[in-house]
Amino acid sequence: MNSPLRATLVGSLAILLWSSLATLTAASGAVPPFLMTALTFAIGGSVGLAVAARRPCGLAALRQPWPVWLHGVGGLFGYHACYFAALRLAPPAEASLIAYLWPLLIVLLSAFLPGGGLRLRHVLGALLGLGGAALIIGGRSGGFGFDAAYAPGYAAAFACALLWSGYSVASRLFRTTPTEAVAGFCLATALLAALCHLAFEETVWPQGALAWAAVAGLGLGPVGLAFYVWDVGMKRGDVRLLGVLSYAAPLLSTLLLIAAGYAQATPALAVACGLIVAGALIATFRGRDRRKPSSAAA
Repeated sequence: MNSPLRATLVGSLAILLWSSLATLTAASGAVPPFLMTALTFAIGGSVGLAVAARRPCGLAALRQPWPVWLHGVGGLFGYHACYFAALRLAPPAEASLIAYLWPLLIVLLSAFLPGGGLRLRHVLGALLGLGGAALIIGGRSGGFGFDAAYAPGYAAAFACALLWSGYSVASRLFRTTPTEAVAGFCLATALLAALCHLAFEETVWPQGALAWAAVAGLGLGPVGLAFYVWDVGMKRGDVRLLGVLSYAAPLLSTLLLIAAGYAQATPALAVACGLIVAGALIATFRGRDRRKPSSAAA
């Protein structure tokens, strides 16, 4: 995967897969969050492990120094743990919007990478995407109402954004670590989530074949393959562009919810679509910027 463009395209598959997260979660029923995390990451990690076993590097890809494991497990499990805490401690709409600062933070943090070369168009594109995401999330819940009483939940949501953006951008610093190692991170996350489930939740299993199929779909797609292709994109693709494009996920997610009958189309959705598309176009427009991108950031 030597071509930055090709790696960026691979990484963008994660955004498409994450757009199915809400629809599949809705179809899975009332499974508690940590139990859902344990089940889906176990599926995603097991499949990744099976694939890794057939690759030249084999299971040796899992033998990584502790900083690599801290980065991988801290990013995957840390994000989900903070997100669930945010949803418990603050209204979902406000928590989701704050957590969805991570694409903007990816764009900003990419400036600290070797040869980062952050441009105004990247920041503007990310801000337009954030505006579109705000319209979508606010439209689902009827608007926002930030209240200081929910400050712990807002802090947890901001921790989500920091953890995921930090994990994503820092992946560039571990670019020699094979993507197959993500399978180990997923399995470790599944184990930690199972322990949290036993400590904090009441067990409610998926009910019926459709719910189990949704859980399997989550484990194979948005909580499975997505993390492997995202790893490729972050390590070898255009980090800034992937950050901006990530704002397409809530838009595509809402469109899928509408198609599946879980949501209704609104005028705000059309405006949000325009903002997100405009942000992506601005971020990708090079204009007079003819400087050859550095292999470390493009």
